[in-house]
Amino acid sequence: MRLILIRHGQTTSNVDGLLDTDEPGAGLTGLGFVQAAGLPDALGGESIGVLYTSTLVRARQTAAPLAAFLGLDVRVRDGLREVRAGTLEMRGDVAAVELYRDTTFAWSAGDVDVRMPGAESGAEVYARYDAVIDEIALAGVGTAVVISHGAVIRSWAAARAHNVTADFAACRPLTNTNAVLLDGSPRDGWHALTWDGRAIRGPDVDVSGDNGLSRRQVSVPH
Repeated sequence: MRLILIRHGQTTSNVDGLLDTDEPGAGLTGLGFVQAAGLPDALGGESIGVLYTSTLVRARQTAAPLAAFLGLDVRVRDGLREVRAGTLEMRGDVAAVELYRDTTFAWSAGDVDVRMPGAESGAEVYARYDAVIDEIALAGVGTAVVISHGAVIRSWAAARAHNVTADFAACRPLTNTNAVLLDGSPRDGWHALTWDGRAIRGPDVDVSGDNGLSRRQVSVPH
C-alpha cells in the first residue's frame, strides 16, 4: 500500500510561529487555500482509494478541494490530529518550540514514555495514529491520502519507517501541503520513498530534482 501523509496548508499560526494544536485550531490563510487548491493537480498521477483527515479545521479545509476532485468522502479521525502542545499551547518562544520539538523526536528515537508537558506521551500519540493507519490498511486500497500535521507526520514516520531516523526527521521540516510518501503496511512495516517532495536515497534526501508530490505547491516554513 502507498500512504501519502500530507501536511495541511498554511495557517495564521504557522505565519506567527505558534504551537497551535487545540481544537478547532486556526483556519487556512489565503495562501493556504491556494496551496490546498493545488493538491488535485499535484496528485493527478495517483490512483487514490481513500482520503482521511484530522478533526482540526486546517486539515479539513485542505482536504476539501481534493475530495471534490476525486469524488471521495472525507473520513475525519481524531487520531490524526497534531501532537498536543499541552502547557506550551499558543506559545512561540524559542524555549517552548525547542521543548516541543525535542519531546516529539525523543519519541521517534524510542523514548515513547516521555510526556509533552500537560499533554500526551509518545506511546499515546502513536497508538491513536496507528489505529487510523490500521483502519486504512483494512480498506484494502492501493493508495491512501492522509491530511494531517507536520510534527505528528514527521515523528510517526521516523518511528515507523525503517529507513528514516529521528535525527533525519528532526532536521527536515515538512512544508505546507507537501508530504511524506511511504510504501508498506502495518504488518510488514514501512519504507519512506520521499520526504517533502524529495526522494530518499539511503540516509540522505536527493535534492537534485522533484520527486513524489510536486514541489510546485507554494510552501512556507513551519
